[in-house]
Amino acid sequence: MPLQIPITERRYVLAEKKDETPDVLILKFMPEDGKPCPFEPGMFMMISGLDKEGQKHIARAFSIASDPSTPGMEFMVIKEPRHGDHIGRSHFMDANVGDVFMLRGPSGQFRFDPALDRKVCFIAGGTGLAPFTSMIRHIRVKRSQNDVVLFYSVRYPTEIIWKGELDSYVKDMRVKLVTTVTRPKDGDGWTGQTGHIDPEMIRKYAPDYLERGFYICGPLEFVKAMKDSLAALNVNPAKVKADVWG
Repeated sequence: MPLQIPITERRYVLAEKKDETPDVLILKFMPEDGKPCPFEPGMFMMISGLDKEGQKHIARAFSIASDPSTPGMEFMVIKEPRHGDHIGRSHFMDANVGDVFMLRGPSGQFRFDPALDRKVCFIAGGTGLAPFTSMIRHIRVKRSQNDVVLFYSVRYPTEIIWKGELDSYVKDMRVKLVTTVTRPKDGDGWTGQTGHIDPEMIRKYAPDYLERGFYICGPLEFVKAMKDSLAALNVNPAKVKADVWG
C-alpha cells in the first residue's frame, strides 16, 4: 500500500529558472512558509500561476524531479508544449525568479520505493525523465543497492536533459544508461544508440528483463508504444507502471 500523504495547497516562490535545453526549462520552487512538502518519488504537483489580484490560473501537472529529502522542488517544463495539433507557449517562459505560484499536491500512484522494487527498468521519453531523476536521486540518498537500467529517448542530442547528472549515475551508482536519439543527423556529433526503443533494444540492454519491474513515463503515444513492446516480450502487465503527460 502506498503511503497516505496529505494533499495541500500552498504558496511557493520561483527560486531558480534555467534554460536546460533549447526546448526545456528547469524550475525550482521553494515553499514560502519554509515547510517541506512530503512526497514519494514519481508523484506530481499541480502548479498554478497567480494573476495581479492573486487569483489562480493556468493549472498544470508536473512530475517532481527532485529527491524528497532536498529543500524545494524541481520540475522540467517544455517551453512550447503541444496540445493536440496546437503548439502553445508556456506561461513559465515569462515567469521571473521571485514570482509566487500555488502548488497543490503531491498526487499520483506512479510511485517508487527502492526497498520494494530492487531490480527495475525505467523508460523515459523527453521530459518524462523527471520522475526518474527523483527516483534515482532517492536511491542515491538512501544508499540503496537497486539494479537500474534507464532507457531515455530524445529526438536530438541537444534535447538531453541533465547530461552531466545522468553520466554521474553511470559512474557513481552503476546505473546502466541507454540514451537513444530517434532523429540523428549528420554532423550532430552523436555516436551513441539511435532509433526508437523497441523489444530488440530492451532485450539487448536488459537481457534479464523478465526479472525486472518496469516504469514508463512520457507522452501518450510513447507510453502506448512502450507497453506494446513489453507485451511483445511477454512481460507481466502487473509488473508495469506508467505515467502519461500531454
